[in-house]
Amino acid sequence: MEYDDHRQTNGITGYEYNTLMSLLKVSVSKHLLDEHFTLVWANEFYYELIGWDKEAYEARYHNLCDTYYAEDPEELARLTEVVVDAVTNNRGGYTHISHMPKKGGEHVWVRMVATFADEYIGGYQVSYTVMTDINDLVLMQKTQTITYNALPGFAAKYHIGRDFKPTLLEANARYTDFFGDGCWEGRQNPLFKQNYSLNRQAIDSSREKILSGQPFSLGLTVQGADGRRAKLQLNATCVDWKNQEPIYLAIFIDITDVTELREMQSQLEAQAAALKEALDAAKQASRAKSEFLSSMSHDIRTPMNAIVGMTEIARVHLDDPGRVENCLDKISLSSQHLLGLINDVLDMTAIESGSMALNNSAFSLPGFMENVVAIIQPSAEERHQHLFIRTFGVEHEHLSSDPLRLKQVFINILSNAVKFTPEGGSITLTLEEFPAAKAGWGQFRFTFSDTGMGMSADFMAHIFDSFAREHDGRVDKTEGSGLGMAITKRIVDMMGGSITVRSTEGKGSTFVVYLSLRIEETPPCYPDLPPLRVLIADDDALMCEYAVQTLDALGLRAECAENGEDTVQRVIAAHEDGQDFDVLILDWKMPGADGLEVTRQIRARLGEALPILIASSYDWADIRKEALGAGANDFVSKPLFKSTLCHTLKRLVHGERQNDRRAGETPRYDFGGRRFLLVEDNPLNQEIAAELLSQAGAAVDCAANGAEGCEKFALSSPGYYDLILMDVQMPVMNGYEATRRIRALPRKDARRVPIMAMTADAFAADIEKAREAGMDGHLAKPLDLQLMLRELERQL
Repeated sequence: MEYDDHRQTNGITGYEYNTLMSLLKVSVSKHLLDEHFTLVWANEFYYELIGWDKEAYEARYHNLCDTYYAEDPEELARLTEVVVDAVTNNRGGYTHISHMPKKGGEHVWVRMVATFADEYIGGYQVSYTVMTDINDLVLMQKTQTITYNALPGFAAKYHIGRDFKPTLLEANARYTDFFGDGCWEGRQNPLFKQNYSLNRQAIDSSREKILSGQPFSLGLTVQGADGRRAKLQLNATCVDWKNQEPIYLAIFIDITDVTELREMQSQLEAQAAALKEALDAAKQASRAKSEFLSSMSHDIRTPMNAIVGMTEIARVHLDDPGRVENCLDKISLSSQHLLGLINDVLDMTAIESGSMALNNSAFSLPGFMENVVAIIQPSAEERHQHLFIRTFGVEHEHLSSDPLRLKQVFINILSNAVKFTPEGGSITLTLEEFPAAKAGWGQFRFTFSDTGMGMSADFMAHIFDSFAREHDGRVDKTEGSGLGMAITKRIVDMMGGSITVRSTEGKGSTFVVYLSLRIEETPPCYPDLPPLRVLIADDDALMCEYAVQTLDALGLRAECAENGEDTVQRVIAAHEDGQDFDVLILDWKMPGADGLEVTRQIRARLGEALPILIASSYDWADIRKEALGAGANDFVSKPLFKSTLCHTLKRLVHGERQNDRRAGETPRYDFGGRRFLLVEDNPLNQEIAAELLSQAGAAVDCAANGAEGCEKFALSSPGYYDLILMDVQMPVMNGYEATRRIRALPRKDARRVPIMAMTADAFAADIEKAREAGMDGHLAKPLDLQLMLRELERQL
């Protein structure tokens, strides 16, 4: 880090620096001037000052200062006002006295001095802040303004020795009137000595707090000079130190007359509040479940009605292939929607029963995002919505988590954005990586924004509750279970992350997900590239600048152009100066002249020499023919990850072309010459699976249960079956037992033949159970044809 380098060159070690700062009680920290005032780096005294260790602070608050101040909104508002004023008026920094929160609900007075640096991270300016602990000074100033006799109740100042004996230093008249003149004898305070057994628990429980100078409160029973007993509420604040021993200002309030009544009233109020809260929660849960059942009844019947109705229509029009195909398309669409509703209910049931577990594995972030975009994009295109995907500061692309559950989080949020954003609106997903305190991990922020209808404040308070749906006529027209966001919140919680939402009715919503993800140790493998000169044209200035930084890091020379017209002028000017660009990367959808129009103009003026890449988050298949016709050489998908840019440019340099198979085309699988054993007890499921496999060229033998499947395999010649598809829940013998018996047969192919579980049990525990039984993979019912064929090909 640059601070460490600076200290080393000046003969100061990191340890000496932190020791010096701690002795001076000076906190030094580095922040982003973003909406959260994100903490980038801090010295040790910063964490000592707030009472949190570094890892606990990052895990709880994700280095977001606004989240840290959230429990003190008034102080947060004051600090925000000072920062915004300084930024707005170009002051270059600010000074502020803050009553800053500490761990445990306490506060400390600090003086903040901040300087805005000429440094940017991810597009945000950096601020360096120095904080000084002025707590003792403030408290001393407060004490000096006190007139003891003007204070309510008994007021006194004590010196607490290391032996935990208090010495009375000052007191008001009410104090001496109650305890008598004897309280001054030898300057020893009689308070802690009287009825010590009654006060022992309260005093002893606060011993460490008192000796360390922390504010404390106690309830005490004492006896006055006249023998009268009283109950006092003691509130004390450390105002000075003597010989490293605290001096406290204490205020005692006589609560004798009202204590018993208050205690009884407090108990009754607490009981009443608990009962009311439980009753309200029960009523809310009952209403939510009733509304859910009513909504689900409608949402399930709608696709079921379509399936039944379209089946009957197809049956009547068997002589009309076009009409039958149309009916089958609608049946397929309705079936997928129905399956989605059922999956939501099953997922929520698994979460609430504690049976859902994460299945962590390595995955590629670019591949993950390509998959997410492929799922969401068709729905966005149908509504003519603009889908933007951005990345900032992403240094690690190979991560470990549960990619299926993470994809579920992304799809749930993005599908809602598509559903509740009007035609022509925009949806933006931003991926950012920040340094993490824990080695081998990355701190990621995923921001999902839309320009949709937004949400009411009342609904936002319950958006992550089960069965929650906005009561709005526009929302009621859309189908859904009311479980998607509840499932999303539970998955994020299971991953140790956080999710927040902000929304304005009529303007849109923003969801922010923070996750710490393990970084795979495999180092990135980027091919060597010549020092190409690259021009990037994109109307999104932030994305363009980030792409330039990425290419610079790869050893290339990159520049930005903000629109099509500017691009054409710069390319022609560079050509005329004899300093041509080596590669041109054009955003497909720019305002004015888009990427394809710019390609046509350049080809018309300069010919075919300049390699041109079209960049888009849309499917290459959608624009491939037109792009190649305009003169483009190749395609690069957004977001522009480092690996994506690098490998695309390598392909271009070596004259390779992207796979000519259209991205939207369904791959063809051929299992000709292969023989499968299908073990399935349900005749209809057996017929469906056998027909799908036969269409792919495979020969299929069927067995009605596990015992029959074992027998057929045992009687076959070695190597006769290439693969076994095994249902799990079957009569006579289930799939797990059948698999174990096949694996135990005394023949080599019994141990090698791939066995695939084929079941509706799709949770991580079920997949692990199948693996332990000796199965090689898992296919969830209802069967997804392409997923099944792709997995079978992989196994073979």
